[in-house]
Amino acid sequence: MGRQTYQTIKESRVLKHDIIVIGASAGGLEVMRKLLAQLPDNFPGTLFIVWHLPAESPSILPEILDRVCPLPVAHAIDFEPIQPGRIYVAPPDRHLVVEPGYVRLTRGPKENRFRPSVDVLFRSAAVAYGPLVIGVVLTGSLDDGAAGLYAVKERGGIAIVQDPFEALYPSMPKAAMKAVTVDHCVSVTEMGSLLVRLTNETVVEEAVNPPSDNMEIEVGVAREDNAFEQGIMKLGKPTPYTCPECHGALLRLKEGNLIRFRCHTGHAYSLDSLLVEVTKGIEDALWKTLRAIQESELLMRHMAGHLRETNDTETETLFLQKAEETKRRADLVRQAVMSHETLSREKVSENTLHH
Repeated sequence: MGRQTYQTIKESRVLKHDIIVIGASAGGLEVMRKLLAQLPDNFPGTLFIVWHLPAESPSILPEILDRVCPLPVAHAIDFEPIQPGRIYVAPPDRHLVVEPGYVRLTRGPKENRFRPSVDVLFRSAAVAYGPLVIGVVLTGSLDDGAAGLYAVKERGGIAIVQDPFEALYPSMPKAAMKAVTVDHCVSVTEMGSLLVRLTNETVVEEAVNPPSDNMEIEVGVAREDNAFEQGIMKLGKPTPYTCPECHGALLRLKEGNLIRFRCHTGHAYSLDSLLVEVTKGIEDALWKTLRAIQESELLMRHMAGHLRETNDTETETLFLQKAEETKRRADLVRQAVMSHETLSREKVSENTLHH
């Protein structure tokens, strides 16, 4: 399939804000039901949805949304043509990548610990359709979608967030509002009519920024292109941190007031999601340390029992003393495990408020 460009799209039709990308995480199901139920059956736009789900979970999201929405809803199919008045849902464990004229489903590197990733969807749509894109960030934990909404705005698109005060999990809309100046912050009950109005407005092209080299590289990585050949090492400066997923070196990227990280194989993290993974890794390491210390204690007590059977009481006593010392060390590590917590910016803020 020959790849279209934004220029060929521009020449072939009247430009409208009719590419709508929607991202949600925790609490997203009911919000999406409410939003899509408001759309008319002649809605002219095309919607693309990423909702975070575990990779092993079967997704019945299209069936649930199809019951309340007059537009056809289905999981996207790789290389499926993009049609107006349709809703394409990312299936579990696949990035939904928007190309000019069609969609891709890929197993590119995870972003912010997720596949599908909201950032991947938004960024790819921004590259393919520029100012035609409307990005919508709904309820969810952490900050997936913030960098993607930045790309949408960078290319002249429109940024919408659910009002954080009504969001069951306000972290995603709040993070998006810190990343960009949003065009609309509204309740879900107002969002349907807003989308209808925006999709019927003609796009006024003033100074539409072309996709940056970094944006193109990152979309290529999600598309499963070779990260090294794409020039991923040009994205940012090396850091002393390693990727929690593959232990590759992390590069530091800065976009506006956003700080992000990518490893040389392609995994990507926001500052917040990296903090979550690093502190979670500490807990995993502490449990492994505790297990190893307890195993050594058990082995020393086993040795002491063997020495008792051979009447070597002097060495038996030494081994029992060492076992007691090891048990004390294990108790200290156990205390560290029990007092450790996986941190995020939201959790730190909550702890500060409670104290």
